[in-house]
Amino acid sequence: MTYDVVVAGAGPVGLLLAAELRLGGARVLVLERDADPARPRKAGSMGARALNGPSVAALHLRGLVPALRENAFFWYDPENEEEPAEEGAGSFEPGFIGHFAGIGIRADRLDFTDPELTGEPLGAGVVAQQDLETVLARHAAGLGAEIRRGVAVTGFAAGEGGVRVRAGATEIEAGWLVGCDGGRGTVRKLVGFDFPGVDPIFTGRQAIVDMTGGEGLTASDWRPGVNGSYVVGGWGEDGKSRVHTVEFTPPPDRDTEVTAAEIQDSLRRLSGVEVTVTAVHAATRYADTTRQASTYRRGRVLLAGDAAHVHSPAGGQGLNLGLGDAMNLGWKLAAVARGFAPESLVDTYTAERHPIGAWVQRWSMAQTAVSVPGDPRVAALREVLGELLDTPHGATYVLKKIGGGWQHYDLPGDHPLLGRRAPDFVLGDGTTFAGHAATGAGILLDPRGEVGGIAAPWGDRVRVVTAAPVGFPDAPAAFVRPDGYVAWVSGGQETLADSLRAWLGEPSASR
Repeated sequence: MTYDVVVAGAGPVGLLLAAELRLGGARVLVLERDADPARPRKAGSMGARALNGPSVAALHLRGLVPALRENAFFWYDPENEEEPAEEGAGSFEPGFIGHFAGIGIRADRLDFTDPELTGEPLGAGVVAQQDLETVLARHAAGLGAEIRRGVAVTGFAAGEGGVRVRAGATEIEAGWLVGCDGGRGTVRKLVGFDFPGVDPIFTGRQAIVDMTGGEGLTASDWRPGVNGSYVVGGWGEDGKSRVHTVEFTPPPDRDTEVTAAEIQDSLRRLSGVEVTVTAVHAATRYADTTRQASTYRRGRVLLAGDAAHVHSPAGGQGLNLGLGDAMNLGWKLAAVARGFAPESLVDTYTAERHPIGAWVQRWSMAQTAVSVPGDPRVAALREVLGELLDTPHGATYVLKKIGGGWQHYDLPGDHPLLGRRAPDFVLGDGTTFAGHAATGAGILLDPRGEVGGIAAPWGDRVRVVTAAPVGFPDAPAAFVRPDGYVAWVSGGQETLADSLRAWLGEPSASR
């Protein structure tokens, strides 16, 4: 069978991208090298991923937030000031809601009159990656995406108007290939994307272990060590312990297995305690390698998620950045693959997402820089930052940056909504904006019934909603792209037809 798009990698980014492509009508095959999804235990921080405002809003558009909230370790609801802190948050103050380089930010320091905070009514949460992948895999498969596990991409060749993807002895014809196979994935290397950046200076290790001799370490707060820091917490399951160490030494070969001896030696070096690790039940190793592809497209091959950009996990930005990539790329690539839009539409993916990725990398490197142990200058800087983050201005600024409320795209026009996420308006007919978005179509809000007819030729790709937002009787007509970003508002210089053609391609009647 010939596919419109082959997606390499069935992590959260690849699965969400596959679902978005299917909503756009593309035929999709997902290839995942691992035969079975990893299953991190649901406790502490092992395998946990933080979801920020743009990610929650995107998943809300597709009706997926209830399933994620049900499985979350922790969910922050801005309307509930009594929300408990995340399990294992350590020595952070009560009401901990985030951090910068491990310096805690308190919820009671935030200025919720700031519109970039109040615009996140759904809150944010921390979920296990396995739970997120389960929800997204069910979503993608339910839409008709084919997912093959235990099948790795092993080769690539450009074809006539498409690509030939090799997976072992199998060759697959497709229009496009998207690498969502991680920072060390195959697709980027096969195709030869540039991947400039900086090498790592620290190694992080997380593990669930059996351990003896660690009685003095069983407290869930970060403790400084000789060349880094560590935390050891009770797992609450058959006496197992959760160990997390960060040492400012470059990592060993990332392909080598994380052994009991490695975890033991790291913890001994940092704590000075002669613990003995007798068994490792789950373990992972990470670093602060920081690299970004110079472009996310080369011909018929694209990159998304960690395949396009890697950085330290501090601040929990990586997953969110990748989910944003998938939401931005999916509907565009589907429109091109189906022949509605020219390939230039796909080029807007790099133009819109690359600057956000570069910002995340700068903030990630800054957090690493102010975490280097043993330098009194760094210690002084951390003290100053701690004082700043204990103020409403400092806490609000950093959290709204990490929370992603500032993220937008540079679209033509001067209306304040252009290029920004459409608010989840409650509409006069009792529905909400997001309630109309589950199909992945563009949405034309036409409260006065003035422009719906213009969108009729694009009727297979745009949904006209005539109910007016409650509390906004003078709301203008607006076209919202399939990813939830406002692309046109009535009264601007661009006509609605021009905007629809630019983002959705030619109308069906003219094809």
